[in-house]
Parts: sequence; structure tokens; C-alpha cells
Amino acid sequence: MKLVVLDGYTTTRDGLEWNNLKKYGELETYDWTTPEELMGRAKDADALFTNKVKLGREAFSALPKLKYIGLLCTGKDSVDTEAADEFGIKVTNVPAYAEHSVPQLAFALILELCYGIRDHVDYVMADKKWSSHGYNTYWLKPLIGLEGKKLGVVGMGSIGRNVARIGQAFGMKVIAYDVIRSNLPDVEWASVEEVIRSSDFLSLNCPLTKDTEKMINQRTLAMMKPTAYLINTSRGGLVDEAALIDALNNGVIAGAGLDVIELEPPRADDPLFETKNLIITPHIGWATLEARQKIIKIVEDNFSEFYNDYRLGEAGKK
Repeated sequence: MKLVVLDGYTTTRDGLEWNNLKKYGELETYDWTTPEELMGRAKDADALFTNKVKLGREAFSALPKLKYIGLLCTGKDSVDTEAADEFGIKVTNVPAYAEHSVPQLAFALILELCYGIRDHVDYVMADKKWSSHGYNTYWLKPLIGLEGKKLGVVGMGSIGRNVARIGQAFGMKVIAYDVIRSNLPDVEWASVEEVIRSSDFLSLNCPLTKDTEKMINQRTLAMMKPTAYLINTSRGGLVDEAALIDALNNGVIAGAGLDVIELEPPRADDPLFETKNLIITPHIGWATLEARQKIIKIVEDNFSEFYNDYRLGEAGKK
């Protein structure tokens, strides 16, 4: 078999490798593949491994050897899975690899919004203003405690559940929405609109689908408390960015922390950069070394299962 990793750089940087796939056949790896490069690299592949490269009906029609697509992420929005099924192409993803790292980042954003760590460090270290101050303590803005605050979690998969658990460890009250309600201690279940209305911190941890696209928009932002904060570590498309910019600049909500945005990387003139009370990190919630090691292992496990089934099927034809 010929295996091609189309965009493996973000997964394997910092010394990680795809060597575990070499045992299954000829392996080619690329850091990134543009749409113009796709067909030249994929034309003889039996299996493709991809994170963000778009694969759909047109590509499948031109790739008669393709039998398998291994996604290097949880979301399947980069692949037309219905078309893949029609062409008999197996698609697998990597669930649950970031169930600890993404919640860590969600709370890093929450704590930054509560304490203004970045500004206070600059105040002490870069600006050296504390050195000339007469007080032994000083803060640049009112600080926010988490105990007793209501944490809203939309999407209670493995990541959302861990966001809820961390919030509870901080003494927060958790209110949650998911299409499937599980039996979790001390979690109040409610409609998505009630979660949006009542949260002091609203964490989005659901997949991007037709139903969830731009679920945070002008209407739902207006439902939020003016003292509330929005946290998105899931998919940029969950948020109508124009509506969020307007809400932040006009004080409709208190602030937001985003690890994901609609266009990644953003344009240098993106209006998000000029928005009040907004912090953005460059899509790093998934990217701890430990989480990426899990990705590599799960990718191999997924392909190994497919490979063994395929070999058994081929043997049965003889």
C-alpha cells in the first residue's frame, strides 16, 4: 500500500514522527499540501492522512485507488463523508485525544480574563511601574473570582465534561447543554438558550455542524449577561465574528477568549485585532506534546484495524 500524509507538520513538530506507519507500506509525508498540489501527491495513494486538506467528491472521482482517509483530528468537516461513503472510502478520526489539553487552555483563557496576567506582568517586568509605586500590591482592573460563578458548557463530550469538572474544582456552578444528557454529579441541564442566558462564563465545546454554525450571533449575544464572558476552544465557525466584534465594542458582553477563529491564520487587518476586551490564541488548545503523541498512536491504531480487515478481505477473494 501507498500511504500519504498530506499535512502532518502541526502534529509532528517538536521531534515527533510518522515512522509508525512505515510498517504498512510505502510512506510519503508532507508538511502541508495546497489544493494545487493535492492530486499530484495523492494520485497513487491507497490511504491519505490529513488534518485540514479538503477532500470531496471531485477528488474521490480522480483517485480510484483511494481506500482510506485517516483524519489527524476530531472534526470531520474537511472531508465530505457522504461522498466518501458512496465511493467506498473508509474515514476515521481521532476522538478524545485532547480531552485534557483543551480544557486546560479554556481555563487559561478564563483566568487571563479574570486576572489580566499579561498586562500585570508587563506592568511589573516591561514597564517597571511597580518599582516606583508606593503600594505593596496593585491591580490594573477589578479582578474576578470564580467561586460561585455559573459556568455554562455547550457540548458535554469528553472535553466539555472535563471543562465542567475543572470549573467545579474552582467552586463554579455548572449548567450544561448537550443533545445527549449524561448522569453527571452537580450539573444542571438546561436548554441551550437557558445556558447562554444564565452563564457568567460560556464555554463552547461542541462540533461545528449545520445546526451549530454561528450559534453565537447577534440574537444569542443579546441574551447573555453584560458581565458574561465567551470562551471558544472548539471551532471558529460556531461564532458570528461580526456580531461578536459589535457586542464587545459596545459592551453587550464583558469579554471573550478565543483559541479558534473562522479564518486561520487571520488576515493582518482582521478587525478582531482591534476589538475591545478580546484575547486570541493561535489554535493551541489541542497541541500539547502529550496530546499530539496520542494523535499519532490513535492514527496508527485506526489504520491498523482497517489494514487488517482489508487484508482479510483480499485473502477471502483468492
